[in-house]
Amino acid sequence: MAKRVVVIASGETERQALPFLLRSVTDLDDLEVRIPPNHRPIDAAMAEKLIRSVWFEREEEQRPSKFVVLLDTDASEPEDALAAIRGNLPGRIPDIAASIQFAYAQRHLEAWYFGDSRGLERCLGRTLGRIDPSRPDELLNPKLHLKNLLAQMYTSRVAGDIARALDARAITQRSASFAGFVAAVRNGGR
Repeated sequence: MAKRVVVIASGETERQALPFLLRSVTDLDDLEVRIPPNHRPIDAAMAEKLIRSVWFEREEEQRPSKFVVLLDTDASEPEDALAAIRGNLPGRIPDIAASIQFAYAQRHLEAWYFGDSRGLERCLGRTLGRIDPSRPDELLNPKLHLKNLLAQMYTSRVAGDIARALDARAITQRSASFAGFVAAVRNGGR
């Protein structure tokens, strides 16, 4: 059976970057990233709409075997960020016969980039300065750090270009939140 996974994520940055970050650490046949329209936040109702739209737009044999809901924690504790959606979503979609997993990006997806400091420095053409790449999940504002290091405006396309240049195996070793996301995508465990 084909391994089809749909990631529900917050925005275009994730849609551009996640396929590149996952390609070397998973063996998926099909990965799709769905995002809410009009920059809406992901809550249980939005996740339900996105999951239902994917599920019912496809023929039965083309439906995903798994959905992974990925949330940015921002300043929240990971369990707090996940609690409401994890508690509410499964009861809203009892008719969806796919595994539903939950994962988080500690603060923001951009923190993961710092887990492969060498790849990020090569991509940016400069050193990271005083940023400690051994603990990317602890960066307080990774998106701002990245914007300050870039020689150009940070866009979703740039996010994809950066992700393409990174080694996800290095990120997995340094970022617990990325390792948890990879585990959710791969086999459903944390």
